[in-house]
Amino acid sequence: MPKPSKLDDLVRSVTRDVIEHPRDLTRQYVERLGISRVAANNYIQKLEVKGWIARSGPSTHPVFSPGYRRRVGRRYDLQGLEEHIAWQQDFKPYLSLPPNVQSIVGHGFTEILNNAIDHSTGSSVFVWADQDEKSITLVISDDGVGIFAKIALALGLPDMRQALFELSKGKLTTDHSKHTGEGIFFTSRMFDLFDISANGLRYNHSAHSPNDWLQESDGIFPEGTAVFMQTALKSQRTTSEVYAQFTNAPEDYDFSKTIVPMKLATYGDEQLISRSQAKRLIARFDRFKTIILDFDGVSEIGQAFADELFRVYSSEHPDVELLPSNMTAQVERMWLRASAPRSS
Repeated sequence: MPKPSKLDDLVRSVTRDVIEHPRDLTRQYVERLGISRVAANNYIQKLEVKGWIARSGPSTHPVFSPGYRRRVGRRYDLQGLEEHIAWQQDFKPYLSLPPNVQSIVGHGFTEILNNAIDHSTGSSVFVWADQDEKSITLVISDDGVGIFAKIALALGLPDMRQALFELSKGKLTTDHSKHTGEGIFFTSRMFDLFDISANGLRYNHSAHSPNDWLQESDGIFPEGTAVFMQTALKSQRTTSEVYAQFTNAPEDYDFSKTIVPMKLATYGDEQLISRSQAKRLIARFDRFKTIILDFDGVSEIGQAFADELFRVYSSEHPDVELLPSNMTAQVERMWLRASAPRSS
């Protein structure tokens, strides 16, 4: 791997540098890098051209401020870390975001960082934010055991991929005393792109795609959990809008509705055919009032699977409404057959 240039090093710190040294940036770089004023000014001009720095005031005594591009990164010890202080002091002041996007980013930052503090069992976390003219990106990576391994162990799941499926439903937590289990679910739907890498698996949710997907992947970081979040600066989405999608507002502000991507219930070429698969699927369904079963990407299901899901479970849990969507003709036939009234 090539050694980073001095310009690359400056890019990592330029947003903080400009805010902390708006009138003496040249001198700051001269002293830090041990270079001449001419060389320091050359670097500043390059950073200005690339959008990292804006200049105002007279040419002889310029005042520098952050450009349209912003970058902030910091590593923290998890012990004693408070996520809201990290956001308010170390990141929020250095970004320039529309109010609704700032609310989304602040939510994602504090929610995911809090998960690392409370659940990762790691010792440190790296947080990185990058803003350009179109979007804002957050990356939060800890050095813990990995979220999928943690959930699988806590719930006694036989396969870590099932942990991801449980996570996609919502209302899943390994520590009910501290968490409701709703944070990752809502956060993933606030951003345009949401990606989790851990334990050799990678989960992706995109607001622009009908399908969530799961794949085996080594990821960027060798251990722990890395969460990638990105949204457009022009996004019209709001945190309250996302919450409203999964509640019966205004009468009920409880998290009462979820969308379950059925494709994630399959592993590899596996088909949804057995009762055991259906039982695996319906775990924790009773925590919701309405469940939208999204069959997009599932071409067919078996009779036993459909019977366990649509007849047996529905008869045992009449207060839980199952609403299948995006069904193929075969899936719809199996649903109608299982749901049809039985003669006594």
